[in-house]
Amino acid sequence: MSPSDPPQAGQHLNFTVAAEVQRLDHFLVERQPGLTRSRLQRLIARGLARVNGRPAKAGTRLKAGDRVALELPPPEPAALAPEARPLTIIYEDAHILVIDKPPGLAVHPGSGLSRGTLAHALLAHCPSLAQVGSSLRPGIVHRLDKDTSGLMVVAKTDAAYHDLVRQFQKRQVAKGYLALVQGRPQPAEGVIAGDLGRDPARRQRMAVVSRGREARTRYKVLEYLDKQSLLEVSPETGRTHQIRVHLAAAGFPIYGDPVYGPRPKDKGAAGLGRQFLHAHRLGFRLPGSGEWREFRSPLPPDLAQALASLAHPGHKVLSSLANL
Repeated sequence: MSPSDPPQAGQHLNFTVAAEVQRLDHFLVERQPGLTRSRLQRLIARGLARVNGRPAKAGTRLKAGDRVALELPPPEPAALAPEARPLTIIYEDAHILVIDKPPGLAVHPGSGLSRGTLAHALLAHCPSLAQVGSSLRPGIVHRLDKDTSGLMVVAKTDAAYHDLVRQFQKRQVAKGYLALVQGRPQPAEGVIAGDLGRDPARRQRMAVVSRGREARTRYKVLEYLDKQSLLEVSPETGRTHQIRVHLAAAGFPIYGDPVYGPRPKDKGAAGLGRQFLHAHRLGFRLPGSGEWREFRSPLPPDLAQALASLAHPGHKVLSSLANL
């Protein structure tokens, strides 16, 4: 295994210091870039790093000829039980998974839901995720609402997890959603800004509030239909229900949203049963190589059918999506 490969739990790693370095944790980060400094410091604090056969501290100074040993403990029992279920995997390497999440699948447990989530399925596909991130959100660095479909990236290693979290925090990730909204937004392209927080009147909902968390959402009209408009939406921040709340607050609730907008009454779309929101584009730098990659997901059949039912006969709105 090369130093750039993700280290495996249960391994015993041994090194010999060729020249004097400043600190033990710096030395190990250079030799094992698949482990973050914070995780290495936790391992060192647990006495799992030794210098010349003796437990050492993170700040221990090394000198040429010192022998360094690092033990990677076996995985702890997962807080979630793996549940095998089909996953649509768009891309996978040693560091990450990119998946196309179907509607109706919650990303992780919560609000009384303890089984049948994406997190359970991910553990069945890749058991080592139990050691990445939170025990209830293994490898998960961002999320989609249960009834929102589309692209998500999942970290398979501790280093990839921290890399992706940093990219999201610094707003270096390109996110694009397709949303069908009620009404005709004007202008056809713009930014919706408004701090978000819990709705004071209905605590299960989010709302635009004073002294909430900063939130900005860019939108662009792709097609004006009769009473609806198809948008591409790019959230600059990642707040809970951000797109749904911002569009509703602007007077253009997402079609089919049962929480922030009225359910559609059009008979042609009676079978939709969820908000018309799909994460169709996701771009970021691959952990490990730093290469920029952008992934795409086509509009799923239920949303494509609903859109076709609302368009005028002969309207080419569906074919125009292929050019995005």
